[in-house]
Order: sequence, then C-alpha cells, then structure tokens
Amino acid sequence: MRNSAVVAMLLGLVALWGASPPSRAQTAPAARVQLGQSVFPLNGPWRFHTGDDLRWARPDFDDSGWEQVDLTPEAGAHDGDVGLPGYVPGWSQRGHARYSGYAWYRLRTSIDAAGAPLALAGPTLVDSTYQVYVDGRLMGGPGVFSGGTPVVYSVRPTLYSVPGPANATHLIAFRVWMDAGDLGTESGGIHVAPTIGRADDMQQLYQVQWLRTFNGYVVDAVEPMAFVILALMACALIASRTGSDYHWLAVALVLLALLRLNQVLYAWTSWQSLRSYDIATAVVLRPLVLAAWTLAWRDWFGLEKRSRWTWMVGALAIAYVGVALAGRPWFLPGAERLHAVANVGVVGLRLAFAVLYLGVVMAGAARLRGPLAALGGLAALLVGVGLFATELNQLGIPGIWFPYGVGVSRGQFAYAAFVVVMFGLLLVRQASEITAARQPAHTLVPAGSPGPASTRG
Repeated sequence: MRNSAVVAMLLGLVALWGASPPSRAQTAPAARVQLGQSVFPLNGPWRFHTGDDLRWARPDFDDSGWEQVDLTPEAGAHDGDVGLPGYVPGWSQRGHARYSGYAWYRLRTSIDAAGAPLALAGPTLVDSTYQVYVDGRLMGGPGVFSGGTPVVYSVRPTLYSVPGPANATHLIAFRVWMDAGDLGTESGGIHVAPTIGRADDMQQLYQVQWLRTFNGYVVDAVEPMAFVILALMACALIASRTGSDYHWLAVALVLLALLRLNQVLYAWTSWQSLRSYDIATAVVLRPLVLAAWTLAWRDWFGLEKRSRWTWMVGALAIAYVGVALAGRPWFLPGAERLHAVANVGVVGLRLAFAVLYLGVVMAGAARLRGPLAALGGLAALLVGVGLFATELNQLGIPGIWFPYGVGVSRGQFAYAAFVVVMFGLLLVRQASEITAARQPAHTLVPAGSPGPASTRG
C-alpha cells in the first residue's frame, strides 16, 4: 500500500515536471498592447433634419427629436460615376424625394487617440455642397454660404484638423445644401461618410482619395489633348489645299476637347462653380458640339453644301441653347412648369440632332465605297456614341464600366477608339495631298477619275 502511494507520488511529480518547465526556462510576462483603429468611418447613425438653422451646429443643441440616418454602405458599394467606394443613396431614398435645399447631419462621437492630433476627412461625394462644424466651430467646406443661395463648387477630398483634446467627445455637424439641378432618384446629401482618425494616418487616406478622384477623370483629361492634335492635323490639311472640307472638323474637335476638359476642371479644381460649369456644358458647348459635328461629317463625306443645311443646323443649335437655358432650375426660380416644358424640348431637339446626324452618316456611307469610306463611317459612329450618350442610356445600353474599380464611361471608350481611327484617316489624307502636290501642273486627270480627295471617309 505504501509502495503504491510512493509510486503515485513519483508519477505526480513527473507529470508536474512535464506540465511546467523549469523556472530558468520561463519567459517574462508579455506586455499588454492595445491596438485601435487609426482611421474610422463615421457611418453613424447620424441625426438628420431638413431645413436650416445655425444653432444646429452647437454641441448643446437637443437633436433627440431628429430622424436617424445610417451611412453604412453595403459591401462593395461604389458610386456610378468614378467608382468612389462606400456609396450610400441620398435622402431621396429616405423619405425626402424631390426635396432640394438645406439639411443638417449631427453626430456625437467619443474618441480615444492617446493624445495624437486628429483630422477629419470630409465626405467625397455630396449633393451638392457642405460646411462642416466641430464643437460648434466652422472648419470649412467647398461651398460659399455667404449669400442667400450657396455657391456650389465640386466636392473634392479635403482634410480638416479637429480642435481640442484628442481624448474627448466631439460634436460633428454637416450643413448640406442640395441644388435643384442635382435632383434624382438617389440624390440628396452625403453619399460617402466622412472619416476621422490620427492626423498622420488621415494624410495617407487623403492621398488615396485624391488618387481615386484623379483616376476617375484622367481619361477625360488625356482625350482632349488627342482631339487638339487631330484638330491641328485638320488645320494642316486646310493650309495645304483650297476648299473648306476640314474647317468644321477642326472646329468640332476643338469644341469637343473643351466639353470634355470642362468636366475635368470642375472635378479637380475650384476654378468654376456648378452654375458656370452648367452654363458652359449644358447650355453652350453641347448644342455647339452637335452642330459642329453634323457639319463636319457633311463636309468629310463630300455631301452637297447647300446653305439650307447650314441654316437648319444653326437654327437647331440656337433653339437648343435657348431651350436648355430655360430648363435650368436657377433660371427664373419658381417657374417649374417652364423648366419642365423646356426639358422636354431639349429631349426633342437632341432627337432631331440624332436623326440629322445619322442621316448624314448614312448618306455619306451610301455615296462612297471602299475601306476608307467604311472607316470614316466607323469614326462618325464612334463620335456619335459619345455625343448621344443620354439617348443610348434610354435604350438600356450600359453606360459605364469599372475596370480595376475605376469608372470608365462608354463615351470614353468610344472617343479613344475614334482618336485611333481618325488619326489614321487624316494621315492618309495628308499623304494624298502630298502626292497630289508633287504631280506636275500640266498632268491631266482623265474624266471620271477620282482626284486627290478620293480618299474621303
């Protein structure tokens, strides 16, 4: 019995020895490290209220009666334009359809950043502009709110320093204004939640946000340069021969370059307000671009240059300018019926241009034969894809794709292909002009033979 007890004791000592290593092999206790999020999206839920009152920026204001808005996006959500991540629908989908004007978002957040300075990244997508307040102090914003109606500029990535101690509770408030021109099925207010975090880490996020914004419009910046190069080639053809076959082509290329570049300038800079961008794009450039390209293809395909053609296209362009102006929400405020009728008129005028444009292309393709004529028709159709993007959208044709997470529109693809085709066609025409110039002056061209311009289309 004693032997069995001794054996059990020995076995117990062996088990204890195997279970715990000798004291000399033990390491010091691990230090406790607590890692927190250096960048935190402020998805909310936010307190939300339509209307405007500067007292709503104060941290002591009671917003308990306001409705709540959650800005948490669905997995993989992004906007339908350039691919900005974290997209959520606006207040039109949250019980405020057809509302435009002021609204406020308020969020109280408690932050523990171990004394590190804080920064706040403003939302990268807002309809239409905003001001941000922290603890009742105005930090800034892309819009100008000094007048009765705010002046809207593009919402670009922006960082704001968060005042006061890092380890504190802050009241963050956004005063949002939506322009009536931005009304839509998903419009209204903040679409991408702001982000708060340590200043150094927020600087890296800020650079990433700008890279997304740059990538979203870089194609629109490159293509206008290509259009200008093509316009210079057309001008070289004008200088090398008599006639005006390429005047409208050069004009159309320059106007298209301005139309595309204007979007880049609005998105990347604060050089122009939303209203000036709207006037330049919707009221002036779009009608002129449609008119110029219609006349450019008429001359390119060698169709009869009757004055009534030019007058008809010019009349359509002038009517488009006037009707588009009347349809702007800021034109004659309160005249909603006029705006609605004018917008219907714009649709009709664009369809008239589309029919005329397609008729010119079809007449040119029927008049000429050969691969160069086919390439000319292809170039005209590619430009038409970009010019009549709205009408193609109505047919259900996909308008934008997101390769590598960056939005690239159908028009951008079409214009890129057009640049390649038109570059080749202009090179062929220049070669034809050079060949014709080298022919002896007394060389007779047999009747019925094509001249130097036989490479049309």
